[in-house]
Amino acid sequence: MSLTDIFLGTLGITLPVFAMVFIGIGLKRLGWIDQNFVNTASRLVFRGTLPTLIFLSLIGADLGNTFNPWLLLYFALATLASFLLCWAWAGWRMPRHLRGVYVQGGFRGNCGIVGMALAHGMYGEAGLSIGGLLLGVVILTYNILSVVVLSFYRPRDKGSRLAQWRSIAKHILTNPLILAVLAATPLALFEVRLPIWLATTGDYFASLTLPLALICIGGTLSTRALKRGYGPALGASTWKMVSIPFLATATAWLIGFEGRELGVMFLFFASPTAAAAFVMAKAMGGDETLIANIIALTTLMASITITAGVFALRVAGLI
Repeated sequence: MSLTDIFLGTLGITLPVFAMVFIGIGLKRLGWIDQNFVNTASRLVFRGTLPTLIFLSLIGADLGNTFNPWLLLYFALATLASFLLCWAWAGWRMPRHLRGVYVQGGFRGNCGIVGMALAHGMYGEAGLSIGGLLLGVVILTYNILSVVVLSFYRPRDKGSRLAQWRSIAKHILTNPLILAVLAATPLALFEVRLPIWLATTGDYFASLTLPLALICIGGTLSTRALKRGYGPALGASTWKMVSIPFLATATAWLIGFEGRELGVMFLFFASPTAAAAFVMAKAMGGDETLIANIIALTTLMASITITAGVFALRVAGLI
């Protein structure tokens, strides 16, 4: 296969995902969708269609081929390492009041939407199965580590800190995505199959997830904030979109991961900063402008950096 064929094949995976994001931007500017639509659709995706997509992809998966505890362990450890590296850099280069938001924006990716969409585009149902298992690790590590760093740079009394930890524990234990993974895993292990009519209905409902979620990302994205204070945002975005994907994927390859597993991990590590980072930073008194800048920059950068990364890995024959 020529380099041109590989490049065009790579574009065929990444362009549809990011085209939907830019369609969302266009629809918002045309006034065809508004913030109320984005809020409602986002809740529908998070509480309904995405858990359904994960559930169906897992119960239809061959866990004997897709479940790898070493993959989950490595992803958790690599996430922790990237978090600590980003925090060390922020402690050296960033003013204290920006460090918590900088670190969260620099390590927390939008794996549930962008990562899953790209994994599906590259590997189909197998990509969704691997991604669904990784999402359990993602939700736990991202939420806990984000609370740690944001709390560290926000003076609070002990009672408030305890309340914050109780709140995050409650959100993790009741998270629809984690519940979907927990519900689907035993069914997949015992090869339980849903009735055809129920599976088909679920497929219809789940098929709303990726296009609707990507349009919502575009509808939420704002580039106005980039007109001011883009220096720290550019630094965090470079960590998120270049340094962390390169270091984490290279290390994964060196210790023996390859093929689908390496490809899905790269897509997860290279996903742009999650919009949930804005909600958490705002709730904990972080700099709203900085996190909005990081989300906007990483989303805009992703179409280039992810395409380049997938192309390089495919040329090298690693995925």
